[in-house]
Amino acid sequence: MTDKVNIICMKWGEKYDSSYVNKLFNMVSRNLDRDFRFICLTDDNSGFLSSIESFDLPKLNLPDGIPERGWMKLVTFSKNLFDIKGQCLFLDLDLIIVNRIDDFFELEGDFFIIKDFIRKDSTGNSSVYRFEMGKFFDVLEYFQQNFKEIQSKYRNEQEYLSDFMKINHSLNYWPVEWCQSFKKNCVQKGFKQLFYPPLLPQEAKVIIFHGEPNPPDAIKGKSGKWYRKVLPTPWVADHWR
Repeated sequence: MTDKVNIICMKWGEKYDSSYVNKLFNMVSRNLDRDFRFICLTDDNSGFLSSIESFDLPKLNLPDGIPERGWMKLVTFSKNLFDIKGQCLFLDLDLIIVNRIDDFFELEGDFFIIKDFIRKDSTGNSSVYRFEMGKFFDVLEYFQQNFKEIQSKYRNEQEYLSDFMKINHSLNYWPVEWCQSFKKNCVQKGFKQLFYPPLLPQEAKVIIFHGEPNPPDAIKGKSGKWYRKVLPTPWVADHWR
């Protein structure tokens, strides 16, 4: 018998409504055989499915005028976060799960994150990361005590998180084929994108929608950028439900 694991996501502000959380819960339910808790840290849990647990989004002390999106993920590294215990898999709301995700809990190692799709250095993409609750509380403590220094050195939370884990603990990346970028790995290259819809990589488990488009736009065929053509992509709708 395996221990129950935790799936954690976050929703605050008005960028995403409750349907994103509900769809993520449904995708996890279809693609994870392990017993799990699905937890959303949020400022508004209205419209959530009854199977979704929700807790108030913890406070993160940032100077006035600093956008919280991104940096807020660091609260998952609190020493104690409500009653959450054990292995945790953090998932962004704007991704789709297209295959079984049990393997994300099988790899040996303390911390896993996506290797960034663009950066050539050690930076990870924090759309999907795994950790043990409370084990790396120094990530958050150091951030709160040294914010000005961190802000001057790092553009966002994933640069800081990756560097901190590499220096102080361990930094492991998911197998490249597991987490694929919609715009980098799915959208057709060059003139092909004018005539052929995006492809679903065969070995992918999760498709990441970083930047534009997001899942509902990809379904409709809206790219959000003049230089990128995205034809309507039915397979996104097949999974994002």
